[in-house]
Amino acid sequence: MRSVIGLVVSLIFVPFAAISADLAVQVNGIKSDKGRIGCSLHLSGDTFPMGEAALQQWQPAQKGTVSCVFSNVSPGMYAIAVSHDLNENGMTDTNFLGIPKEDWGVSNNVRPTMRAPTFDEAKFQFPNANSIEISID
Repeated sequence: MRSVIGLVVSLIFVPFAAISADLAVQVNGIKSDKGRIGCSLHLSGDTFPMGEAALQQWQPAQKGTVSCVFSNVSPGMYAIAVSHDLNENGMTDTNFLGIPKEDWGVSNNVRPTMRAPTFDEAKFQFPNANSIEISID
């Protein structure tokens, strides 16, 4: 009887283990080891690309490539924004027109001219994509 109960309990919790997973973000094209790289995971267009993210992390800048890993991410639709925060002020600096002065990038490597990328352009389904590469410049 205990083994039957144990089997039932383990079968109940098996799907929950598969609900969340790690999302790896590889940021390519970093020109300098000065400052830090910010990676932000967004749930909607309300905050994307430069608003408060659901999850955010900072990694020391390293010329070439830096990785960010978001742990225990639930399945869903997301977009990622990254930036090279050269002066470590915690934000992407912009000029008087709102154009970023620091290198940046978003998921799907969307780079529209004369406007910011939209959430719809940068979104991806997780866990269908569990490793994202983003180029910044």
